[in-house]
Amino acid sequence: MYQNMGTITADPIVLKGMGTNNGAFTMDAAGVASGGAFLTSELEKRDPLIRKPLTSVTYPRDININVGGGWVDYVSAMSVAYGITGGSENGPVTAGGANGLPIVQASVDKGVYKAHSFATALRVMFVDMQKSNYIGRSLDQLLTDGVRLTYDKHMDANVYVGLSDYGTTGLVNNPDATETTVVNNAAGNSSKWADKTPAEILKDINNAITQVWTAAEYDTEAMPNHILLPYEQYTYILNTMVTDLATETIMDYVLKNNVAAKNGGNLYIGATKWCKGAGTGKKDRMVVYVNHKRYVNVDELVPLTRAMTQPNAANFCYDTAYAANISEVQVFYPQTIAYFDGI
Repeated sequence: MYQNMGTITADPIVLKGMGTNNGAFTMDAAGVASGGAFLTSELEKRDPLIRKPLTSVTYPRDININVGGGWVDYVSAMSVAYGITGGSENGPVTAGGANGLPIVQASVDKGVYKAHSFATALRVMFVDMQKSNYIGRSLDQLLTDGVRLTYDKHMDANVYVGLSDYGTTGLVNNPDATETTVVNNAAGNSSKWADKTPAEILKDINNAITQVWTAAEYDTEAMPNHILLPYEQYTYILNTMVTDLATETIMDYVLKNNVAAKNGGNLYIGATKWCKGAGTGKKDRMVVYVNHKRYVNVDELVPLTRAMTQPNAANFCYDTAYAANISEVQVFYPQTIAYFDGI
């Protein structure tokens, strides 16, 4: 026979031996009465996307990257110059019965460029790794992404401006490149593109291309094919129409009518943050050059590599080292790159 057990009052539930002061969850009568019998985290919509830092990395677009070479300290490149007795125009002209022939001579030179090691490490605490695995997230991958971002930002600086602590330079500040200030507009009061007509902007670009091509003795392979601008000037010519009634932007107009295009070349115009204030007197700079491995290059001698991982019992973690070996930017023909400030 069942016996009457009496009336049971539903008091707040507390786990014995734990209480509220040591982390046990309790719920008061008001919470039960209002139907709030949920943990706060149970009422969250969890976004699985982890938002990474905002950044701009453009170096692979603007230079040839030669991969391989190993852990070296320097990269060398050979060049040759030729000469002939009497010059190449009149020297080879001979009269019948002439005994002496002009001799062609070659002068071989070697350029040496610095290389440096990139190294960084990540540390994964053992307990944190287990917790991340429990929720289905890789802490190791999260930190590895941070290493890759650090490397890409390092390469970006190395390619465009070099590393000041090591005395290297890049695409926008090579000391052997010619620097020129663009001419003022027709009114004579400004050299900035925002104050110029589309025709004046085209003239600035064509003058720049012609200047570099002339310095290269009009070598057909040395026609400039790459122009870098600050983002402000790039977006200006990209969005501004040639006239109020036109459907063509200044960018379209320039790409169709520049010297390179008229001579069978392909001109690329792109933007990079490194051109902003890079010129003399902190003026905005336009960089005009030949983007080809024969003329400019950077060596990724050892690409970013996971070098080693080892347990660290003293700190209860795993330490992983990453390393790479990278050269400075190599400009083989300084006359094929030039800077134009004040745009």
